[in-house]
Amino acid sequence: MEYDKFIFSLEAVPDVENEHETETTKSLEQLAIQGIESIYQVCDTIESLEESLTALLYDDHNFTNYEIIYLVMKGEENNICLNNYYYSLEEIAELFEGKMRGKIIHFANSKPLDLTAEESQYFLDITGARAISGYGNYTSKVTSSNLDKVFFSLCQDEDDVVEIVETLHEKHYTICKLLDFRLYY
Repeated sequence: MEYDKFIFSLEAVPDVENEHETETTKSLEQLAIQGIESIYQVCDTIESLEESLTALLYDDHNFTNYEIIYLVMKGEENNICLNNYYYSLEEIAELFEGKMRGKIIHFANSKPLDLTAEESQYFLDITGARAISGYGNYTSKVTSSNLDKVFFSLCQDEDDVVEIVETLHEKHYTICKLLDFRLYY
């Protein structure tokens, strides 16, 4: 089955010059078998993050089909870490001011996502994103990749983010609670 909603995945790595076979690439390959297409890119600086997303915005004619921007990056509650530099989500929001209209920005559990109502609303208002999601708990013992795949699949069939989250919790309650799945909209 071919889907018409795609995933743009951007993973932070120590050095973009080195080839990387990661859990993220394997997960995206599994989604491709299910018919969910994606683009995978890596970044190691804020400039390469900005270049990747700008290229997607302006050079990819299917940009409107990329419903999910999947960010696999380390960091803390309200920031990401690239090359040992921390950037707040407010800074990231300002980089992409108005350019994420209708998108779901999803963070893997390599960084906890813990935003206040004000912080999440600021991010959504500035970027134009439909929702921002991720996990409140980071644990090196369990990655979110399997739950991420389920979330992405649900996003293919349902447009209502509340319905998506309810279904995700109904089907995978234990792992949702363990990782503390969160969605701000």
